Amino acid sequence: MLKSAALAITLFCACTAPAMAYAFDEAPIIIGRSTTLESKVLGQMRRINVHTPTDYATSGKTYPVLFLLDGGEREDFPHIVGLAQLGELSWTYREMIVVGIEGVDRRHDLTHTSSVAQEKADFPTMGGSAAYRRFLSEELKPWVAARYRTNGESAIIGESLAGLFVIETLLKQPTLFDAYIAASPSLWWSDQALARGAAADITRWPALGARKLYLTIGDEGSTMQEGVDKIVAAIGAAKPAGLTLVYDPMQHEQHSTIYHPAALKAFRTVWPGPRPD
Repeated sequence: MLKSAALAITLFCACTAPAMAYAFDEAPIIIGRSTTLESKVLGQMRRINVHTPTDYATSGKTYPVLFLLDGGEREDFPHIVGLAQLGELSWTYREMIVVGIEGVDRRHDLTHTSSVAQEKADFPTMGGSAAYRRFLSEELKPWVAARYRTNGESAIIGESLAGLFVIETLLKQPTLFDAYIAASPSLWWSDQALARGAAADITRWPALGARKLYLTIGDEGSTMQEGVDKIVAAIGAAKPAGLTLVYDPMQHEQHSTIYHPAALKAFRTVWPGPRPD
C-alpha cells in the first residue's frame, strides 16, 4: 500500500550568516505540500511536492496537472510554482496543479543506457529511464488522480537531462501525457541515439489524439543543437496526426538561463487561458 506523510514547503534563504530568530508576527510563506510516496517499481520512497491553485479548497473546479522533473524544494519546484501562481493572477494561461518529483539520482532516472565508453565511466548508474517512466505511469499518475481534483489533462516538463527524458517519453510512450515541454534537452546523450532513432519511433506510434510538444534550446553549440534539429526534422517529415510541435529556439539564452523563460512561454503555448469576462 502506498504511504504518505505531509509536510509544509516553505520559501527560505540559504546564506552563510547565522540563522535569525523569527519575530512574533512572522510566519512561513507556504507554496505547496510535501509528501513521500512508496514506489514498488523503483523499490524506494520518493518525495513528491504538490502545489495547488490558491482557491483550490473552495473553487470546486478541476485542473490540469503539470508533472515536474527535478521537482525538489532545492531544485526547480519553487520557480516553476512561481510561474504557476503568475498564471493564476494574469489569466494568460490556465491554473494548474504542479506535482514535483524530487530527484534522487537523476543520472540514473533520466537516462537510457549509453553505448559511449566515456559516458559509461562518467555515469556509472545510468539507464533507469524506462523504470522511471513506469513509476510515473503506474504509480504517480494514479496517485495524483486519486487525491486531487484533476480534469484528466497532464503535461510533463524538464530541462537538460530531464528534457532528454521528456523527449524519450514522447518517442517511446507518446500517449502518457497530453503535452511535453522540453528545454535544452541533452540529446547528445549516447551519440544522439534517441534523436537518430526518432523517425523509426514515430512510425510505431499509435493514434495520438491531440498532443503538444513545446521544444526550445538556447545558444549552446553544435553538439546540443544537432540532436534537437534531428527531432524537429523527424517530426516535420512524418507529420504525425494529432501532434502539434512548437519549436521555439531562444538564441539569447544559455543552458543555465533558459529554463525559467522557456517554462513561461511553454505554459502560454500549451495551456493558454484568456482572461474571463
